[in-house]
Amino acid sequence: MNRKKELKQLYKEIKIEAGIYKITNNVNGKILIDSTRNLKTLNGKKHQLITGTCTNKELQEDWNKYGESSFTFEIVEILQEKKDGYFNIDTELEKLKEKWLNSVMHLNKRSYN
Repeated sequence: MNRKKELKQLYKEIKIEAGIYKITNNVNGKILIDSTRNLKTLNGKKHQLITGTCTNKELQEDWNKYGESSFTFEIVEILQEKKDGYFNIDTELEKLKEKWLNSVMHLNKRSYN
């Protein structure tokens, strides 16, 4: 198998994990809880902040004010797919996100959500 086909096959075999992540502003304690179908896209979220194209204006303003070193990115839960029965990834991610928002917001009222 040539190298290009081999790399394509390896890419197809990479497991894509959906889940919930948290971005924490370590200066003022504000957090963002969000979900994604692919946790590898966290690098893309960070890139948006670096380039000033994040759609969350408050988060972008604080990123610009405090700088990259003031923020922590963390995966808080990976979505476990059900083996049987109906499974809708978007619905399950929304439920998981709500669970995390409820559990975190009672501890920390400062949020970008």
